[in-house]
Amino acid sequence: MSPNLEKFVDRLPLAEKIRPVREEGGIAYYDVTMEEFRQKLHRDLRPTRLWGYNRRFPGPLFDVPHGKKIRVKWTNHLPQRHFLPIDPTILDGMGTDFPEVRTVVHLHGGETKPDSDGYPEAWFTRDFNETGPAFKNEVYEYSNKQRPATLWYHDHAIGITRLNVYAGLAGMYIIRDQKEKVFHLPSGKYEIPLLLTDRTFNNDGSLFYPRQPQNPGPGTPDPSVVPFFLGDTILVNGKVWPYLEVEPRKYRFRIVNASNTRAYQLYLDSGQAFYQIGTDGGLLRRPVQVGNLALEPAERADLILDFSEYAGQTILLKNDLGPNADPADQTGDVMQFRVVLPVSGEDTSRIPPSLSSIPVPSSQNVSAIRHLKLTGATDSYGRPLLLLDKKRWMDPVTEMPRLGTTEIWSLANTTAFTHPIHIHLVQFQILDRRPFDLDLYNETGQIVYTGPATPPEPNERGFKDTVAAPGGQITRVMMRFSPYAGDYVWHCHILEHEDYDMMRPFQVIDPDLPESDSPLSD
Repeated sequence: MSPNLEKFVDRLPLAEKIRPVREEGGIAYYDVTMEEFRQKLHRDLRPTRLWGYNRRFPGPLFDVPHGKKIRVKWTNHLPQRHFLPIDPTILDGMGTDFPEVRTVVHLHGGETKPDSDGYPEAWFTRDFNETGPAFKNEVYEYSNKQRPATLWYHDHAIGITRLNVYAGLAGMYIIRDQKEKVFHLPSGKYEIPLLLTDRTFNNDGSLFYPRQPQNPGPGTPDPSVVPFFLGDTILVNGKVWPYLEVEPRKYRFRIVNASNTRAYQLYLDSGQAFYQIGTDGGLLRRPVQVGNLALEPAERADLILDFSEYAGQTILLKNDLGPNADPADQTGDVMQFRVVLPVSGEDTSRIPPSLSSIPVPSSQNVSAIRHLKLTGATDSYGRPLLLLDKKRWMDPVTEMPRLGTTEIWSLANTTAFTHPIHIHLVQFQILDRRPFDLDLYNETGQIVYTGPATPPEPNERGFKDTVAAPGGQITRVMMRFSPYAGDYVWHCHILEHEDYDMMRPFQVIDPDLPESDSPLSD
């Protein structure tokens, strides 16, 4: 348990934008180095040992124009040994002698070529001394041609994503379209990215992460992967329970849930609503008024908050822990807004009635419907083993959509809890969710529906790359596999699940390429 830390004593850090080191032929080049460093996360904590991009947590903010290609060299300058508990047993059977510290960067939500997507086996060690079997190049390329949106980047190395992200390897990435100016949304200093994480601290300020599950069996490895992890302290932009001084006017907040396991149910203690204008894949059709905002790990929300009627007041951003929460649980608080700044000028921003054009999903051109199960089992040590369609990471690829085709993936969650499912390369649309009798399924393997299919919530009716798939329900999503062919992955974004072994490869096939020229071939 973390030491008792006073809340709302540290100012919210504002994201610092990264600048390119040079530009050649209209392409901006960036250098980003992963390093170990120490950073003060709370007034009363000693500086915490962290790993971060360019020696900061969160990493620097990429704020790039829509359609402008950039290249990034991600360099690993981390120590040879990890400071968090490594469990080598979860990679048994892969036939590879994995170095203890390995990294690879994934631009989450990006429509990215396969060699720049952060494939889990494209890992590399310090100064690229060792590389994984899927490693292709040191410099990654991002085209930024997709819909403008709030993305984020984080480590994606096989078997240790949970540890590398927990150590601090995460940052935000915005694709910005100048056409948005016509909406007069809050901008400049009135647009603030917020990256939410949870951590537990030792008394000396160091990060705590468990070596083993609670009540481990006699044969449980030490260290061992844990089935989930919830920190007991909430951080925003790398500060524990910070405060932000605001003017009584409208602000735009771009929020990322970068926690390993924790889902949030966000609300304001003032009772005011969020005006949600965007989700993972950019702007919604129109703003949606939301009183309680649900965010699973890796989901994003683009919001407008209007403080114009709250001058002089203090407002808390809260996390609804439910009626059965432990009274000692302090994660019901997230951050504090102090509406104490004088208005620096007339607020000409607005909440427009209409934002973007999003097609209504149609099954007319669907080339395949895949029925996929989210399942639970146990491994040889008696630990939970959560899988996609009862398959391990190393099993042969079974999902091979063709480039440019549209598919529906029907995800039947046969476990008792929600999994946030992320599919690389694509932005999809949620079709519906339908409950089934989970007890009956566990007895007989039959799916019997217990109610009608329900459409997604109004604030989910945009483009998404991560979907909450509740237990005992079938969640259907529809997507077009473009613009690239090659090797990608889909997985649960509870990072402890992703690492073991709730992740599967898929391959986008270009039928016009001979096999020898395919991105899938070496």
